[in-house]
Amino acid sequence: MTNMISAEGRRRLQERYDYLWEKERPHMVKNMADAAAEGDRSENAEYIYSKKRLREIDRELKHLGDRLKVLKVVYPPLNPASVSFGCWVSYEDEEGEERCYQLVGPDEFDVSAGRISVDSPVGKALVGKKVDDEVTIRRPAGDLVVTILDISSTRPK
Repeated sequence: MTNMISAEGRRRLQERYDYLWEKERPHMVKNMADAAAEGDRSENAEYIYSKKRLREIDRELKHLGDRLKVLKVVYPPLNPASVSFGCWVSYEDEEGEERCYQLVGPDEFDVSAGRISVDSPVGKALVGKKVDDEVTIRRPAGDLVVTILDISSTRPK
């Protein structure tokens, strides 16, 4: 797994960590203590739920803490000549359909927001390519040949 992340992605992970640590975890600890004060814990749904949720929060905090320690913020090149981390890449497939994605680290991908991981099959196929290059993307549904239309350090309008 790549240990690269954008500055924005790093900020979002840190905000999530801070929210869990400062708000969600203390709230769940209080819920658990309040539920435990009601007596028999074995049949207390609120206590059982709070305990389970607290374990989930602690697991996520550990994961985020471990990742935040090793992640390196990488900035996209200002005028990229080829596809690299942080770049926005526009391409056209064989049917003439255009897509645009930013290549980001695995901790921040969000396909619906146009961010794909450099470790994904699409990301791996695009890295190092230039405008007008034909790229074959290997997919379970079959290979897809695309042509790179544009590479930019900022999101195209």
